[in-house]
Amino acid sequence: MTTDVELLVCTKCRHTDTAPDADAVRPGAVLYDTLAAEGIDGVRITPVECLSNCANGCSVVLRGGPERWTYVYGRFDAVGGVDVIREGAEKYAATQDGLIPWRERPEHLRKNCIARVPPVKGP
Repeated sequence: MTTDVELLVCTKCRHTDTAPDADAVRPGAVLYDTLAAEGIDGVRITPVECLSNCANGCSVVLRGGPERWTYVYGRFDAVGGVDVIREGAEKYAATQDGLIPWRERPEHLRKNCIARVPPVKGP
């Protein structure tokens, strides 16, 4: 399936209250592996090395083409965050402009939006 909707998942994310262990699998990598293995209808899932959102735990970005808003979300649990990310990504993919009506957004997305970036405007 070809889609312009993409979910970026930071694979370097860890919980801020844990010290980094060079040999440990990071929670962000666990989150990515689970999402990639299960897939999300209409969404391409892409690992990224760092979203520079380290103080906010596991983080993801939803983006999709020049006509949609882009969102950065954080504070996900590596295991418990999968269902809410899937639900939000499917709803995002179903929109033309990336704007999911407020009351239709999963609660975690309403409370943990780090940034909202407007669509790219043409000349």
